[in-house]
Amino acid sequence: MNKNEMKIPIDQVKVNDVVLVKPGEKVPVDGIIIKGSSTVDESMITGESMPVEKQAGDKVIGATLNKIGSFTFKATQVGEGTLLKKITRFVEEAQASKAPVQKLADTVSNYFVPATIFIAVATFLVWVGLGYVTWFALTAAVSVLIIACPCALGLATPTAIMVGTGLGAKKGILIRGGEALQTMEQVNTIVFDKTGTLTEG
Repeated sequence: MNKNEMKIPIDQVKVNDVVLVKPGEKVPVDGIIIKGSSTVDESMITGESMPVEKQAGDKVIGATLNKIGSFTFKATQVGEGTLLKKITRFVEEAQASKAPVQKLADTVSNYFVPATIFIAVATFLVWVGLGYVTWFALTAAVSVLIIACPCALGLATPTAIMVGTGLGAKKGILIRGGEALQTMEQVNTIVFDKTGTLTEG
């Protein structure tokens, strides 16, 4: 290690710091190469399996893998500003978004939940009124709540969106939100270019 070089944790890298990346190392943050050249595997971001040639003036993306050469670059985005963090935030926002079907489920739940509770209470009162013991009437009322299960209506849709967008992200597919996920049901053809990479939105 050169006397002017020092190893520091990624979270201590600041904008305009000059960073050295050696063969086989990951690029720690986003930046622009100022010296040296190499090939960088950017497949985790672009989906393209072929390494990309990089030289002075080219941009590099944090968390991508340097292959052969070494280079120094000036950090332009660190922490929450890096492309990887933006993608992570994008997925989190997609998971939190509401699909049209969820809005419908919420509207139905506003009426369905009170109605279910009312029927359960009425069931309890009817069985007590007919002279049955309290525990039997309570069992009947709880059965109404369990069978109707109004909470499932409100929980199933957001859970499905969260799981769907999360699994998509693991497979390298970024889903803009619940509405896009719901619209995908109507898609019957997806056309890729010859490399199998989607290069445009």
